Amino acid sequence: MKPIWIVDDDQSIRFVLEKALLRENLPTRSFTNPRDVLNALQNLEEGSDLAPQILISDIRMPGGSGLDLLEKVKLQFPALPVIIMTAYSDLDSAVSAFQGGAFEYLPKPFDVPKAVELIRRAVDESLREEVTEVRMLDAPEMLGQAPAMQDVFRAIGKLSQSNVTVMITGESGTGKELVARALHKHSPRGGSGGVATGTDAKTLGIVREGPFVAINTAAIPKDLLESELFGHERGAFTGAQTMRRGRFEQADGGTLFLDEIGDMPFDLQTRLLRVLSDGHFYRVGGHNAIKTNVRVIAATHQDLEQRVKEGSFREDLFHRLNVIRLRLPALRQRREDIPMLTKHFLQQSAKQLGVDPKRITDQALTQLAAFDFPGNVRQLENICHWLTVMSPSQVIESKDLPPEVLEASVAPGPSAATAVQDASGVATLTPVDAIILQTASAAATAPIAMPGTIPTTVLATLAPEHIAPVADVGAKWEDGLEHEAFALLLAGAPNVWDNLTQRFEARLIAAALNNTKGRRIDAAQQLGIGRNTITRKIQELEAADVLTKR
Repeated sequence: MKPIWIVDDDQSIRFVLEKALLRENLPTRSFTNPRDVLNALQNLEEGSDLAPQILISDIRMPGGSGLDLLEKVKLQFPALPVIIMTAYSDLDSAVSAFQGGAFEYLPKPFDVPKAVELIRRAVDESLREEVTEVRMLDAPEMLGQAPAMQDVFRAIGKLSQSNVTVMITGESGTGKELVARALHKHSPRGGSGGVATGTDAKTLGIVREGPFVAINTAAIPKDLLESELFGHERGAFTGAQTMRRGRFEQADGGTLFLDEIGDMPFDLQTRLLRVLSDGHFYRVGGHNAIKTNVRVIAATHQDLEQRVKEGSFREDLFHRLNVIRLRLPALRQRREDIPMLTKHFLQQSAKQLGVDPKRITDQALTQLAAFDFPGNVRQLENICHWLTVMSPSQVIESKDLPPEVLEASVAPGPSAATAVQDASGVATLTPVDAIILQTASAAATAPIAMPGTIPTTVLATLAPEHIAPVADVGAKWEDGLEHEAFALLLAGAPNVWDNLTQRFEARLIAAALNNTKGRRIDAAQQLGIGRNTITRKIQELEAADVLTKR
């Protein structure tokens, strides 16, 4: 385990942190000023076990600023988590710390257990980053460990010796063009594949490291699509002042990727079929046949079989294109890949923006992985770019996720006030019912006054002695709170304030969610708190087992 470096001119701070981390079996090394830290870093050998696992630094010290130290350390160790401490808890310091790439900002005086917890989290993140960094040094063009993606990778490998036409199907945003590029790259035309034994690349018209040309047939107007595909002669139509080579000519010896082939106009499908049949075509306005050798890879998110039945897609063209079909899974069908993809896209976004890559907590990753991603991988990439720009700190927490993810995290079923049955016929509670039941069961033995709108499925699971009539609710609940507090204090119970506060907040949130049928934003508005606040509170209460007790 590499040491945790502590930089502070205050001996008492260094002593407290050293002792606290020693109890956690975390080695430390302390410095009194940034100058000594920079000297120590310069004398380190590459890969040394004496390099810091994380760095904890004060801001204002004799011999240099902690923010300047942060900037210089990040140049040498960009992935090193740095925690900035200061007794001057002003906005400028916090903003400067996070802009400089700090892992977290710790104002003094701090609670030692919470500081240790933060340091432990930084250590865990540092260890994960080391593994991720090794994996990303030679990042492949595609990422995926899910079985469905492994099948795609195997298919690409099997097709590496082939020039056969391929049809890629899948929802929008699943990465069809990425697969097409991989097929080209690992084929004889792309330069990475080999030519089958006994064949001659020149005879086949294959060009090593040939071009990859892509065209979205749905994005080009019908009147221009023919010219885009096949080119045109000068004077072929108004505005055609020069001869233009089409995509088939541009891709000669390489690969032509026809995206959204299902939207191609019917009359152009006939011309495309002729090219695929004999490799000859005419430019618009031309009279001489042009020969081309192009491998065609087509892609669509539509059901082409259905479009053939409807008469909007030629059956003979469908069979010509559908020689080998690769079906890409939706992201919700490969959720185990979401954490890896998220970290990859966060690194990509940071590189594009010229900033340090942000880190994401396990809790936020779990919540992100539960999202259905109707836009698939493209939507995840956009979310990571949004988080890189909009997340307020260097560490992305659940509350920092975009609104569409937060709002979907508690989306109720068809009826939030009723129980549903699974395939076995056993009744299961909806999320809102579960919260009400859980919070209702959280109190010790005191009668629980529940609102009259509680679903009967929940009431049936509660013991009668735990339910007080609604008529008894009023000013008496404050007396009950006082009696409960007194009993706990008399019994010497620990953390009375936190326990009662959590139970109180759990009841408020449960009541609001019950009233709004599980809609968090509406519940937050009714309670007079922010959307992020209610999300954070629910997470805190779940972590404290207040929302999971039975």
